[in-house]
Amino acid sequence: MNLLRFVLLAVSAALFANAGAQEFPSGPVRLVVPYPAGGGVDGMARPIADRLSKLWGKPVVVDNRAGGSTIIGSDAVAKAAPDGLTLLFTSDSSITSNPHLFANMPFDPVRDLVPVTQLIDLHQMVVVHPSVTAGTMQELVALAKAKPNELNYGSYGAGSQPNLLFESLRVQTGAQIAHIPYKGIAPAITATLAGEVQMTLGGAATTAAHTASGRMKALAIGRAQRLPQHPNVPTLREAGFPDIDPRSWFGIFAPRGTPKAIVEKIRNDVVRVITDPDFDAREITGKGYTAVGSTPDEFAAFVRSDLEYKGKMIKSAGIKVE
Repeated sequence: MNLLRFVLLAVSAALFANAGAQEFPSGPVRLVVPYPAGGGVDGMARPIADRLSKLWGKPVVVDNRAGGSTIIGSDAVAKAAPDGLTLLFTSDSSITSNPHLFANMPFDPVRDLVPVTQLIDLHQMVVVHPSVTAGTMQELVALAKAKPNELNYGSYGAGSQPNLLFESLRVQTGAQIAHIPYKGIAPAITATLAGEVQMTLGGAATTAAHTASGRMKALAIGRAQRLPQHPNVPTLREAGFPDIDPRSWFGIFAPRGTPKAIVEKIRNDVVRVITDPDFDAREITGKGYTAVGSTPDEFAAFVRSDLEYKGKMIKSAGIKVE
């Protein structure tokens, strides 16, 4: 009888979970972006939210909750109801860099957030203001070594991709470039355009128009091969720095306890959006991203791997919260 009761309960739970997934979403969905509006994460979240709204027949709203090195917005999702109606749309910094930088985070990204899907691999370019005489990474290193701390770079905080790259460059070459943190990549790029800082590391999609217009120079890109849209920009490996790759990605997470069936439905519908040929051409491949669309299990394994990788980079570069 106990075995029969157990089986009946298991079947009932499975039916309930599937029914919940079929009915999802039961109301408006909130995509929390822990960055300011106007940056790369926000720029990807909005068209996906628009497509999901049409697919689900419910409003999908982007909620920008910047601050605290993305901890504020991420924590809000970690503590939200596990019903799939509040999701975290963020970059790797929130999940795999912050745990190595903050000793007392209010949540554990691995324990308290459920990976839904890795959306994209983000290919970032080292970009400099036109006033910088260096035209290659090697020339930039030579210039920085000749003028220690006279050059500076913009980032969006300790452990961010620009910070990882330029501090790794310092460790490897001795090039001293001063760090100027901003509240997001968009302000860091604006500062580089204005000459307030001399350089940063920005997504190919975000910087493409500026490099095309000559308002920025691209010295290298973090990618295994050159990007077809930027055939003249060498990879970091080609530029002489094969061990420096502050790899970046965007992904979606749900609060711990969100039913597996709902997580899988969200993942499947998001993948349906990002693999649509028109959407891909305009928002992903056309902007220099690479679509991923991993399963929750695949994404969870990748997160564990990247957490270890970022930890090694942060430790070797001696990066600490400022």
